[in-house]
Order: sequence, then structure tokens, then C-alpha cells
Amino acid sequence: MDKVFEELAKDAVKELLRAVSGTFFCRSTAERLRRNVEPLLPLVQQQQQQHHHHHPGAHRSAGELAELAAQLREALDLVRRAAAAPRWNVYRTAQLARKMEAADQGIARWLSRHAPAHALDSVRRLRDEADARIGRLERRFEEVAAAATAAQTALPPAMSIPFALPPPPKAMAMGMEAPAKAMAMGMEAPTKAMAMGMEAPPKAMAMGMEVEFPEEEDDGVVGSGVKVGKEKVKEMVMSGGGGCEAVGICGMGGSGKTTLAMEIFKDHKVRAYFSDRVFFETVSQSANLDAIKMKLWEQISGNIVLGAYNQIPEWQLKLGPRDRGPVLVILDDVWSLSQLEALIFKFPGCKTLVVSRFKFPSLVTRTYEMELLNEEAAFSVFCRAAFDQESVPQTADKKLVRQVAAECRGLPLALKVIGASLRDQPPKIWLSAKNRLSRGEAISDSHETKLLERMAASIECLSGKVRECFLDLGCFPEDKKIPLDVLINIWMEIHDMDEPDAFAILVELSNKNLLTLVNDAQNKAGDLYSSYHDFSVTQHDVLRDLALHMSGRDALNNRRRLVMPRREESLPRHWQRNKDTPFEAQIVSIHTGEMKESDWFQMSFPKTEVLILNFASAVYCLPPFIATMQNLKALVMINYGTVSATFDNLSAFTMLNDLRSLWLEKITLPPLPETTIPLKNLRKISLVLCELKNSLRGSKMDLLTTFPRLSNLTIDHCIDLKELPSSICEISSLENISISNCHDLTELPYELGKLHSLSILRVYACPALWRLPPSVCSLKRLKYLDISQCINLTDLPEELGHLTSLEKIDMRECSRLRSLPRSSSSLKSLGHVVCDEETALLWREAEQVIPDLRVQVAEECYNLDWLVD
Repeated sequence: MDKVFEELAKDAVKELLRAVSGTFFCRSTAERLRRNVEPLLPLVQQQQQQHHHHHPGAHRSAGELAELAAQLREALDLVRRAAAAPRWNVYRTAQLARKMEAADQGIARWLSRHAPAHALDSVRRLRDEADARIGRLERRFEEVAAAATAAQTALPPAMSIPFALPPPPKAMAMGMEAPAKAMAMGMEAPTKAMAMGMEAPPKAMAMGMEVEFPEEEDDGVVGSGVKVGKEKVKEMVMSGGGGCEAVGICGMGGSGKTTLAMEIFKDHKVRAYFSDRVFFETVSQSANLDAIKMKLWEQISGNIVLGAYNQIPEWQLKLGPRDRGPVLVILDDVWSLSQLEALIFKFPGCKTLVVSRFKFPSLVTRTYEMELLNEEAAFSVFCRAAFDQESVPQTADKKLVRQVAAECRGLPLALKVIGASLRDQPPKIWLSAKNRLSRGEAISDSHETKLLERMAASIECLSGKVRECFLDLGCFPEDKKIPLDVLINIWMEIHDMDEPDAFAILVELSNKNLLTLVNDAQNKAGDLYSSYHDFSVTQHDVLRDLALHMSGRDALNNRRRLVMPRREESLPRHWQRNKDTPFEAQIVSIHTGEMKESDWFQMSFPKTEVLILNFASAVYCLPPFIATMQNLKALVMINYGTVSATFDNLSAFTMLNDLRSLWLEKITLPPLPETTIPLKNLRKISLVLCELKNSLRGSKMDLLTTFPRLSNLTIDHCIDLKELPSSICEISSLENISISNCHDLTELPYELGKLHSLSILRVYACPALWRLPPSVCSLKRLKYLDISQCINLTDLPEELGHLTSLEKIDMRECSRLRSLPRSSSSLKSLGHVVCDEETALLWREAEQVIPDLRVQVAEECYNLDWLVD
């Protein structure tokens, strides 16, 4: 027990120290917890020394240590939730702060009863020394908590969150309480979840889960297939004794395996049988198995994993799950036996449902094989995709339609994609499609390959640019959401199209079921001033396989897209064998783990315009050949690791003279050097989930000289950004600045008004921002201003009316904004204001004098689907 206690105490200090630097509104409370835990380490060491020398009365009772261990676990649980929770959710952090205060008092009571006097003196001295520093943080917290409370009172009683939230990007650890409304949809009170320190969104209907939901198929498309197997799979997962067992769902890509697994996951009888202890995890070919196993273990056991990120401590495994009841773990998209062996749990009562294209008879005792649709069911599905009805319209050739549907061989995905591709097409196109599909029959004996060839026929019918844009989707990792901003930008760069044309192609591909737009992107992202950054795209893995299949028909060095289909530890060997011949690829996509300088080899890419570097590591060396990519226009670097990555070989950037767009995600930016070679063509910089580490603040770099043509700057979820350097205001070419979810940002540069070309200014979900600089009123070209969810903003500049070009203001959830400047009635170009109901009252006077002004009261949206991203 002493050893377990010592490990808990040491890890407690580490975690609490991280929370002190990683939280915002809970910082003072977390620091008090740290100060109470730190003195426990010498106590443990002293206790062990006394025990070693057999001092009389030295051994503390197991009950005393168990009491403290439980309190430490609770403190760690709370502080982890505080550090992982979205910082703009001040109501959530206020709740956590109160719970941490209670945990702090419990530890203090233990110290007062069991700690020696000299240790207590140390605790008191630490408290006294920190009082001045903590006082300021406490006052700051109280101000924001009061604002959150005020915002909460405006909600319906059943709701437990204070305001609508924008969807953050990529996989983020979130912590929010599910609305009571969701409980009416079938959720039980989340007592088990709270014991694990997590709350679940309504869509998950899972207690204590952080789930990335696969995109679900339309019931009308795969509903028949699901109904055939659902009862059989339910019988498999709910039968058997109390031992551990693995059962499976097997079928080819596109047969509806994931949809069936999701039906099992959501089924009320299944959830009741397992007492809501049902967990869903997507594995995929490029999975981080250690991270997945750690995440599942935390959910199953209710124990926070301490210590190293790549292993579950033995002492936790020995403790086992807190709740000894049955558990169902659903592992979707498993690709190999080694993956399954690494992820399966073998404690009594744990049932595993394995969803895969393959069978694993050595581990999986029973497997349900997906059945393809019969002729009539398949025909009905095809007609719905092609005609939006269950049968063939009178104006269509029923025989030809049946022939085309028959070529899909009863596979739901093929029926859906091929049917949608022929919607509103003339008979000759239908006949051509039938002939193409028929020719695909003899290409290979592989059912998967024949499917790809049949579906390729529907892609060949697309117009040139639309087809190329579809093939570009294969360049992104499987089972990952593709940032819409990245996709649109790549299309604009390499296909020479304008932004509206790129968005139109996106919608066309969506309408043809060739991709899925997340978060209603088709409607929301189509707004004139919307930011693509909030939206993303997903694609079925079979459609990605199709894009890779079609792109891989040419010889390796002649391909237009050179792609690593899945994550590997090194570059593919066949790339190395062909390295002496230049690669003609326009897009290069690399997906690896950590890369050192010695892991790269030199290659030549004379025509490459887009380089996508996907990786998962804390240190990453840029490829040396990047310096020779003279035509490179867009560089995308996305780190899928657990911590921000630092770069080696930064000098390669200095050679990218034609670079126009740079996207960095989860990167630690180094300090900017005083002098560097100008990136004279760089127009767009996006920093997402990056740690800036004061790389901008205090920099002596001449930003205007380095980025003379920069027009678009996006900074999102950069949590350590406190202020923008005033030198940014020297970049007169800036037209669009978007800063979101930067929770330490308190103010904008005073000289902001010098950006005379600025037309869009977004500063949303920045809760510490307390004012806009008066100089913002000098932005004569500003057309759109977004200050939504800046909950600490109390007023707007008095000369706001000088923004004569301003057309739209989004000021939702600015709860402390109680008045408008008198000059707001002079905003003659203003046509649209989006705000809350209380703020709308402030605009009544302006509505009377500003022609065509429309004040829109934002709908209260409590959709928490983005929590599972």
C-alpha cells in the first residue's frame, strides 16, 4: 500500500503542476491542490525510512493511507478534467473549481490529522508565500464565474450548459455535461460516468465515453442489411457466461459493418444488459494502439492512467475495474491479428465485438458475416439514391435501371454511390455506366477489386475537375476528418479555381455521396462570411480506397499523387528503389511516426505543388528534399500525437520562395529569428492547436519584410497566446484575421487600425478578451466583425459608427455587453446582426435609422455532436 501511495503522490504533483499551467479559470484552485500535495512526498519518504529502521509506531495504518490514496485519486481526476475541458466553457470550469476546492479541503484535513507539525508549518508557509499571487487569480476567476452564472440563468431549466459552442477541430479531450433533454431520449443518470470523471454527449448515449463516431449510413440505404444481422449479433454479445470472450462482425468494405456495430452500440437492451458500460473505438490501419488501449482502460476501469503515456501501470491493472459488472468493448475497423491482440482485454466479464473485413478465428469465437442485399432490397436502395423514391419513375427505362443496379451486386455502398452518380442523367449516360460496370467484372477475381472497378465507372463519369478533386481526397489519412479549410485551399492552388467554384465542387461530391460534410457544412459554410475552419469532411474508407486505386494506375514515378496509404515507421521501400528518377507527383502525402534526419533519403519532386506531412511524434525532422521543391505552393503539417511537436531542420523553410499557404497543427513554434529570407509569396498562415511559446511576443523579426504579401492569418486553440505582437499591424496586406478559442488572449494590438486592407476580423471564443482597441474603428474596409462568445467583453469602441463598410456583426453570447455606442446608428452599410435576444433589444433604435438592417436572434443550439470529434 505504501508503494502505491508513493506512486500516487509523485504523479499527483506532476499532474497538478501541469494543471496549474494548463488551466485558466481553475488555475488558482489547482495550485492550492498542488501546494497541499507537495508536502506529502517527504512524508512518504520519511515514513519509508522509519519503516525501514523499524521505528516504533512508525507504520501508518492501511486505512489512513487508503483514505489519502482515495482523496489523491479524486484530486487527480478533477485536475485532469480541468486541464482537458474546453476553456471557453466557464460554467464547466466553475463546477470543477468548486469540486477541486472540496478535494483540497479533504487533503488538508488529512494533513492536519496525520502530518507532523514541521510538515504542517511548511504547508502554511507555502500558503502564505502564494497568497498575493493567488489573490489576483481568484479575483479574475470570480469575475468570469459571475459572468457564466449570469449567462446560465438565461437558459431553460432543463439545460446544463450556458451557451452554444462552435465545433473545435480534430480530436480534443472535452468535458461537458449532457443536457437533461438528452436523458429523455434514453440516457440513464450518468452516475457511472461521473465516477470516471466524464460526461457523455447525447448522441453517444454512453456513460463516461469520449467516442469518435463513424459517419452513419442512411437508414434507407443500409437499413435492410442492419435488420438482418442485428438480432443475431445481439444474441452473441449478450450470451455466454461471466468469462471474457470476443465475437465478430465480418464483411467486405461498404457492406454496412460499422452501421450494424453502431446499432448494437445504441441498442437499449444491449446497454441495459451491460449497465451502460459499452465502449466504441475505431482502430483503422494507422492506429496508435497504445493510446487506444489507454483510453479504453480509463473508461473501463475508472482509473486515470498515471505516468508514461505508452503503458498502463501494473498497479492499476492489478486493481482492475472499479465496477466488476459486464463490459462490452466494440473495436471497429480492425485490420490485423496483432492489432486485436494488443487491444483485447481478458478480465472476467469483458465481451469484445470485433468489426473487420477479416476473420480472426484464433481469438474470435463466433463471427456474423454481413449478408448482401437481395435483389428487391438492393433495387429499392438504388432507386432511392438515384430517384429519391422507392421505385423507378415512369419516365425512366426500368430495364436499364435494373441492369445497372444488378452490377452493384447487392453492396449498400456501391448502390448508394453509383445510384447518386446517375441522378438526373440522360439515358445515354445510363447505358454508358452499365457498359463500364460490366467491363469491370473480368478485371480480377477479388470481390473488393471488382467493387472498386465498378465504382470507378461512376467516377469516370464526373467532369474533369470534379473527378480530380475526388481523387485528391485519397491523400488524407484514413478515418481522420479532413479540415475543410485545407481541402478548399489545396483545390484552389492546384486546380486554378476560385473559392466559390471549389465549394461548389465540394457540394457536388457530397450530393453524389462521395464524401460527407460534417456539422452541416453545406449550409453553414456556404455563408458569405463563414470560416471554413470550423468544418470538416469525412470519407468512407472504401471511397478512399477507390481514390487510391484510381490514382495508382500509373507507374510510381509518373503518378500525379504520391501517397502513403497508411502510417508507417519509415518511407516505403519502393519509393527508395525509385529515388534516382524524379517523381512527377503534383501532391505528395507522407504519413509516419517520428522522423530523424537519418530516416529520410533524398528524392526529387520538380512538379510538386502540395506537400502533406502527417505524423505522430514529439520531435520531427523536416525532410531534406523540401528545400528542392521549387514549385511548392501549399505545405500542410498535422501532428496526430498526444503532445505538440518540435521541428528540426527549420532552415528548409527558407528555400520555399513560391510557398503560398502554410497549415501547422499541434506544433511548438520556435522563436522567430531576427533575420530570415522573406517568404515573399506566402499569403495564408494557419496555426491550429499550436504552442507559440512566446515565438511571436517580443520577436525582433521584421514581419512585414518576412511576409510581405500575407493576406490571411488564422490562429485557433493556441492556448498560450496572450497577445499579438504589434509588428503584425505593419503587414498592410492582411485582409483576414481569425483568432478563435485562444483563452489567454486579453487584448488586440493598439495599432490594429493600421491594417487598412482588413475586411474580416474574427475574434471569437476568447473569454479573456475584455476590450477592442479604439483604433479598430479606423478599419474603413472592414466588412465583417465576429466577437461571438467573448464573454468578458463589456463594451464596444465609441467610434464604432466610423466603420462605414461594415456589413455584418456576429456578437452571440457576449453576455456582459450591456450597451451599444451611440455612433452605431451611423453604420449605414450594416445589413445583418446576429446576437442573443437580450442584445437584440439594444439594436432597436439602430434598426429604425439603418435601412435594410436585419437583427437575427441566434437559435439556442445545444448540439454536442462535436464532442466526439
